[in-house]
Amino acid sequence: MKKLFKIIAIIIIAILAVYYLVTLIAPKIVDKEHNKIREKAPYVVSEKANKIYKSLDFVADMHCDALLWKRDLLKDNDFGQVDIPKMLRVNVSLQAFTIVTKSPKGQNFDKNTGGSDNITSLYLAQGRPTNSLTKRAIYQCEDLFDFAKKSDGKFRVITSSEEFKTYLSDKANNKNITAGFLGVEGAHALDGKIENVQLLFDNGVRMMAATHFFDNKLGGSAHGVSGEGLTDFGREVIKKMDKLNMIIDVAHCSPKMVDDIIKLSHRPIVSSHTGVKGTCDNVRNLSDKHIKAIANLGGLISIAMFKQAVCGIDAAATANAIKYTADLVGVDFVALGSDFDGSVTTPFDITGLPLVVEELIKLGFTEDEIQKVMGDNVKTFLLKNLP
Repeated sequence: MKKLFKIIAIIIIAILAVYYLVTLIAPKIVDKEHNKIREKAPYVVSEKANKIYKSLDFVADMHCDALLWKRDLLKDNDFGQVDIPKMLRVNVSLQAFTIVTKSPKGQNFDKNTGGSDNITSLYLAQGRPTNSLTKRAIYQCEDLFDFAKKSDGKFRVITSSEEFKTYLSDKANNKNITAGFLGVEGAHALDGKIENVQLLFDNGVRMMAATHFFDNKLGGSAHGVSGEGLTDFGREVIKKMDKLNMIIDVAHCSPKMVDDIIKLSHRPIVSSHTGVKGTCDNVRNLSDKHIKAIANLGGLISIAMFKQAVCGIDAAATANAIKYTADLVGVDFVALGSDFDGSVTTPFDITGLPLVVEELIKLGFTEDEIQKVMGDNVKTFLLKNLP
């Protein structure tokens, strides 16, 4: 019997050892495979574009999924699209770190159900909890705050307008600091419980999208099967978010859901990472009608940087979508929403943002307009809409 116990113990230890090795090796391999860059740094721009970029006092991006990959964001990694040293290198003032908790296998762009989940296997490989979508979200929240604690003051997490004002004052005197704020990609992260809106808020979340790649308890995704708008539970969630001054994100929502949210919410809303049908017509992107409605509410249309969103594989495609939107509703409502580290191939990593400036110059944008698009519009929006 003792011999049997020893054999069982050895087997268990071997299994644990193998699992430990998997958690050390697999996450980096998967990260590299899912978050590719078409052209590696360094990126070269004209003297004029470089001068304008360096003159920008606030550069911001409204969407990246770097927290999903369990990457050390305090290191200057040779893979992935965002980390804090890269943000500092190109003076990025603010990055929205958005949390993915579930994604369907295959992630079909046109139609998915919620019956499968890629993130469970990813979390298992990372040694992270898998039993609750809300717990998955909280784990990523804790990671970002942990990076802030370990950053020697170079990075902070913004949770209120007062913190943001303090940060802006500090940033004016010290360029070697940067910041982020937390969002959630898909309110299935609530696990179907209204009280979890407050729980996520208490853990630092200040923006949440109603849906991601599949329909959920709130209603229909642009990539789902129902095409429906807000459910009764969805309306309850939107009202709770309004009460907390949590920013509502309509990226990935079905057109009916966007309509319902615009009618129901009394606050400005955003699409944190999107293309526009005017330059790239697909189920994912915003119609002229919805661009105008978001602008009328004082919201933001944040333009993404990957092929499926902008129908191109370079900075010019993103700039074209920015110009289309600015021509339609005015430059004050346009921002950057890269979708860096969102399982997409991007033209460049975050240090390539000066390439966007180069393309905006070619399209006739003035220095003042470029400043607004590259970050000032986000700054103005957050000063007004953070709790």
